[in-house]
Amino acid sequence: MNWAPENLTNHPPRLGRTRLIAVDGPSGAGKSTFAEQLAADLGAQLIRTDHFATWDDPATRWWPRLTAALDDVARGNPGRYRKTDWSQGFARPEQGEWVEVGPRPVLVLEGFSSARRANHRASVRIFVDHGDEAARLERAVRRDGEKHREHFRRWQDFERGWFAVDDTRARADYVVTAS
Repeated sequence: MNWAPENLTNHPPRLGRTRLIAVDGPSGAGKSTFAEQLAADLGAQLIRTDHFATWDDPATRWWPRLTAALDDVARGNPGRYRKTDWSQGFARPEQGEWVEVGPRPVLVLEGFSSARRANHRASVRIFVDHGDEAARLERAVRRDGEKHREHFRRWQDFERGWFAVDDTRARADYVVTAS
């Protein structure tokens, strides 16, 4: 599929005057690298679902914290949220630093479950795929350390079920295959 980042801004804004681009996909697929480049190309602020998710809560209880910040942006005001703090080696939701989300022309929301069916504010949904689950596991372990291997295995099990029920890939506006 031929597309250019600047064409993504042709999609209508659904977050007030802001276009929210959701970059979703499984762990280790390359979505963070893709989203960083996309945000740089568009001059957009990057928000990561990793700021919210924990090993025990990959996708559910934290979603209202994110949408509260996005609600403010939709009204034309800055939104704020507290990141999950991992500094002690375990997750402490809402204990990390404050992050301000500015009302800007484009925001990029990157991470697992960002393009979920319930995200009605996304102007564009991009699914970053890397089909080889074993390779993705090794990539994630290389990035975050061997001590997280079992967490990533459980996470991949959760992702598989989530994507099957949510039908995330099939609903995406664009599918990007990472190498």
